[in-house]
Amino acid sequence: MGEENLAASERELSDAVDEVLNEATVEVDEVATLTSDLQRLQAEYANYRKRVDRDRVSTTEFAFAAVLLEFLPILDDLDRAAEHGELTGGFKAVADRIGATVEKLGLTKFDQAPVTFNPEIHEALMHERSKDVTEPTATKILQPGYKFKERVIRPARVAVTDPGESA
Repeated sequence: MGEENLAASERELSDAVDEVLNEATVEVDEVATLTSDLQRLQAEYANYRKRVDRDRVSTTEFAFAAVLLEFLPILDDLDRAAEHGELTGGFKAVADRIGATVEKLGLTKFDQAPVTFNPEIHEALMHERSKDVTEPTATKILQPGYKFKERVIRPARVAVTDPGESA
């Protein structure tokens, strides 16, 4: 009878150990699930913060571009006045200060010619043909273009010369 009691005690002990192991496994699985959920939420939050920061920068740049766009007619008038020799004295100092300020804010002017025609930064207003060019070329700048950082806020209006016989 002692052996039977010993065998029964071993079974009970084995069953108790199995039950404790099963409960521990369930707890470990719950902890793993909660840890996984926490890691996912942390990643979502980090992505949310990056998106908000990127949107904030984008919104700020868009607002700056909108304000600078309103200055373009003034800059065009100042360029025309300079071409006609009307920028002298104090008015020239003010014009230079305006130009320096918008440049400091990130506005850059592009008015180089002749350059290869690029429809992303040029708006063709006139077309000519010439044997002197081998590809479509912006040969005359009719109105300068402007960029704010890397974004074109106004394309340069140009006369384009295409390769071929002149008409």
